[in-house]
Amino acid sequence: MTETYDVVIAGSGPAGGQCARDLAARDYDVVVLETEAEDEFPRQSNKSTAGTFPSTMAAFGIPDEVVMNFTDEVVLESPTNHYVQTQAGAVLEFADFKNFLVDEARADGAEYRFDARVTKPILEGGEIVGVKYNGSEEIYADIVIDATGPSAPLAKALDVTDLKRENQAIGVEYEMRGIDVDHDEYADLTDAMMLRLDHRYAPGGYSWIFHTGDDTAKVGVCYIQNESHSTYARSGYGIDDYLQRWLDTDPRFEEAERIEGKQHRGSAHIQLPTGMSTDNFMAIGDTVPTVDPLWGEGIGTCMRSGRAAAITADYCLIHDAIDTSAENMAIYDRLWHRDVAPTMENRLLMVELLYRAPNSRYDELMADLERFDDDTLARANSGNKRAIARLLKLRDVPILANLARTRLSERFGN
Repeated sequence: MTETYDVVIAGSGPAGGQCARDLAARDYDVVVLETEAEDEFPRQSNKSTAGTFPSTMAAFGIPDEVVMNFTDEVVLESPTNHYVQTQAGAVLEFADFKNFLVDEARADGAEYRFDARVTKPILEGGEIVGVKYNGSEEIYADIVIDATGPSAPLAKALDVTDLKRENQAIGVEYEMRGIDVDHDEYADLTDAMMLRLDHRYAPGGYSWIFHTGDDTAKVGVCYIQNESHSTYARSGYGIDDYLQRWLDTDPRFEEAERIEGKQHRGSAHIQLPTGMSTDNFMAIGDTVPTVDPLWGEGIGTCMRSGRAAAITADYCLIHDAIDTSAENMAIYDRLWHRDVAPTMENRLLMVELLYRAPNSRYDELMADLERFDDDTLARANSGNKRAIARLLKLRDVPILANLARTRLSERFGN
């Protein structure tokens, strides 16, 4: 017996979960296929630092019950300096948050199948009409959505996106107790989310402490496997070695210990997307990379991506004559560029400039930020060219020149 749905979604992260939630609320027949077993969900996919901001909380009705700690400030650290910006935020318990999305979608009629690994698309006439999972199992749908993140089995098979491993960001995070969040030598991190730019601990990336209450916090390291990482990397070091080095040398962790079972790993791609949709198909969330240069906030972009996909599906399916052609599915592409990742190319430029700079430049940046208003940093993070230019100095010319050479080489394949 052939199983047919309006929409099948592969992956139940923030993007897939929100998309299912929106579509179920509109009474569409939607099924979500999730690799993990239900009794373990989301153990393996519990990857996020889960820091987000009031705009995301309000826009998607995220309840306080999934928040570990509400924060009042964002702190940027360099090796010898820091900058504090007043900015409300929330650190989510990511597992509770993902289960909230599942429960919300199920309450409105969405079907979830756990322990269901999607392997490849089902094609008819060169177009995707369904998916295969767990080897021989098949599901058909008018619209298929890949929300599986960097694995992207459907998007890759359809040649919709090209995720380059050389631009892959990898990260590891521990939840810890016994942390001195108000150490005399550093900024007070009480009720704060802190990001540290320091190549000793995160060559070509950043490390973080997200306060989760009392003496507990999420502590992690992330770097991009690119030219900058190669420049600053230590021989023989992997991602866990860098995090351990930070834990061993930063006095804030002198009495700290890991909380058992609270280790998270993840990856993403830092690049411009090569594609997002085709006939009957959309790639959403981390399957289509986005960047947030300073805050690294991925939950909001993934949720907006899921909502954009739901809006597109609604448009394509609501009429008597269902039209899921590539032309109609491209509505998602336009919503993505407008609402999910506007000025994506400029934001990618900001990322590359930031992580190519030496540690001494980070110290200088902290001092510069004290002279600017908070809006300058926010606008630079959003890709505003004028704001980015305000943060640059003459000593950054070699970094810009090297970046230009790299981009030309990538474009022309030299």
